[in-house]
Amino acid sequence: MKFPLIDNSINNYRDNVQGKANEPITVAGLLDRAKLTVGYEGEVDWTLYNIYDRLENNSPRIAIIGGSEDHPAHILDIETASYAALRIWENGGVPFYFSTPVLCDGTAQSNIGMSYSLQSRNAIADVVVNQMEAHSYHGAFVIQGCDKQPLGVVSGLAYLDKLRQSRGEAPVFATFAPAHVLQGGSVPDYVKEELESLAKKAEANGHKDIAYDIRDTLRYILQCTTNSAFHGVLTRAVELGLLTHEEHKKFERHLAVYTCDSKGGVCAFNGTGNSSRHLVAGLGLVHPAVELLTAPPTREQINKVVDSMASLANKEEFGVSTIVAKNIRNAIRIHSSSGGSTNLIIHLVGAVRYAGYDFTLWDYERIRLQHPIPDLFNYSLTEGRDIFVLAEQCCSGNIRGMETLYYELKQNGVPMDDDAPTVTGTSWGARLEDKTNLSANGVANQIILSKPKRSFSGIDVLRSNFFESAVVKISGMTTEQLDDFDEKLSFVLYFQNEEEANHGLLNPHLISDLKKNKAFSFDLLKKMWKVNEPSSYNEEKEFTYDELFDTMIEKGVLKMAIIIAGQGPAAFGMPEMFTPMQHINTNHLIKKLTVLISDGRYSGASYGAAIGHVTPEAIHGGKILYVETGDILHLQLRNRAITLVDQKELLADQIVGIKEDIAVTREVLGNKRLGEMKARQRQVAATNRMVYCTDTTKGVLPIVVSEEAIDRLPEWDVEGE
Repeated sequence: MKFPLIDNSINNYRDNVQGKANEPITVAGLLDRAKLTVGYEGEVDWTLYNIYDRLENNSPRIAIIGGSEDHPAHILDIETASYAALRIWENGGVPFYFSTPVLCDGTAQSNIGMSYSLQSRNAIADVVVNQMEAHSYHGAFVIQGCDKQPLGVVSGLAYLDKLRQSRGEAPVFATFAPAHVLQGGSVPDYVKEELESLAKKAEANGHKDIAYDIRDTLRYILQCTTNSAFHGVLTRAVELGLLTHEEHKKFERHLAVYTCDSKGGVCAFNGTGNSSRHLVAGLGLVHPAVELLTAPPTREQINKVVDSMASLANKEEFGVSTIVAKNIRNAIRIHSSSGGSTNLIIHLVGAVRYAGYDFTLWDYERIRLQHPIPDLFNYSLTEGRDIFVLAEQCCSGNIRGMETLYYELKQNGVPMDDDAPTVTGTSWGARLEDKTNLSANGVANQIILSKPKRSFSGIDVLRSNFFESAVVKISGMTTEQLDDFDEKLSFVLYFQNEEEANHGLLNPHLISDLKKNKAFSFDLLKKMWKVNEPSSYNEEKEFTYDELFDTMIEKGVLKMAIIIAGQGPAAFGMPEMFTPMQHINTNHLIKKLTVLISDGRYSGASYGAAIGHVTPEAIHGGKILYVETGDILHLQLRNRAITLVDQKELLADQIVGIKEDIAVTREVLGNKRLGEMKARQRQVAATNRMVYCTDTTKGVLPIVVSEEAIDRLPEWDVEGE
């Protein structure tokens, strides 16, 4: 389909001769390399004169936006970019190419790189705006990768579209082609045998917990997150003398080289990378021909995508900011029902604000609660239902990815915005008129479901008397786990930062040390048992402290809230708390006892009782700064609340919020911690600190961008549907 000329009075190439002198060689060079890379049987007519004429006449200048090849999702971008460049030229456009940096969260885990991860999203948005404006591109073909890149590019393009239209220019149009899904690896048989021998050794030495955790981790497909799980278990084994450091490193070496497929892609777990795929598709920005693939897209698939772009040019309803705004409810419901990443709540709010709309976490919550969203995603890393398998089902034509999920949401009574525009040049309603393989029914090994696993899913917003907001991934908790913590009392176990938490959680004697040091009040332990499991509580029975502690641990009655503060955006770049959460999840004893609460973020691969994004963050005086080990929390997860409990009232059998202002009574403690956080903050390069950004309720984006987000869609203010 031929592109129309851009209907815009402004043409920097017509009116500024330097651009027409500089850029034809870059276009010709891109097309020449594309021809060499993927072959071309058409007429090679991209002479410098022809390129000049297209620039002069305002033919669509389309940037192909790739990623950096040091990220696994982008190592084969060159073929996709080549197909896109050739088709853009064939259809009468002018192709260009630039790439953005893409920070790999897996690579950055557990080191200072994690403090640059969230900031990279804003940096990517800046790069996109900068390059698109400097070279006057009209639209974009985006090779969508992983981590912060997808929503960073969405944010930049949405912001630019709003800006261009405010200047009276043509809307910015774009389409996204996600990288294919990387197939998970397998632990070699000889390594499995050695790990099983270690498990037996652990059992023989009285460490059944280590044996259990080794065998449990072996159930998962091999990927970078599994390597992290093995690292935690094997580190504990080294501490207990079951394994030497050299033997541990040998295991790491074997596991590492068998993890990733050489053709790259987005990892097969439903983390931030694949959650971004689902969310950006839910925003209407992904063409279904390339949404879920098991290998890089073919020429025919790319041609379909580029051909559809012709119907987007010059039309305000298909500008990126409009598509984002009109699809916000669809995106939230698709993200929720697919058990999407906690990270993406920040990115979604941020993208809508970049698009110029006054949208906050509370607007997200209002939409989230307008209608119950069922769990329609039967995803598993241990039962052959990872995202690579979902991509196989889509490639075989059995289902249609997010179109199928959209359809099944409607079938389950969830209102969807059928009139919302998408990059096919049509609405969702028009796309779903073709019912071929649309239903999830009849697909073997279903991942997208027609009948819900349970009636709720997604991310909930929590409130508290010691924070204003936090979020919890309810979809990441089994119903059994939710029951284990809901309406329970929990002791605080406080850590100043992630390094301290990792050290504590990898201590194989953590539980026994807490008992030895009598970290929790004897009387409060009794009250916790009485509240958490009244059916087994015997008020008359006399226990020593150690007997009471051990019995409560054995029964799973003693609960702990591990709090990691000083990890917020301003304090330390808001790194993911994936590693400490993984240490919890790979320790079956601690897992049944603890929730983790932080002003940091959580990886999309996290599961379990992970509560994050606490605002205000500690370094901004949030009361998470003042809580301490031994405090008591009342977890009311189904009611979306957490209460810091008044201990005197609890001893009188009343569960009420603390009466004192801990910011006043614990001022000395808070000031000491604040000084240490500010000293630690200097570990992050000053150029990349997120000190002039909003908090998480407004997406952690630059304040100057947030202040321009003043528009509001009328339907957001309508109660109900």
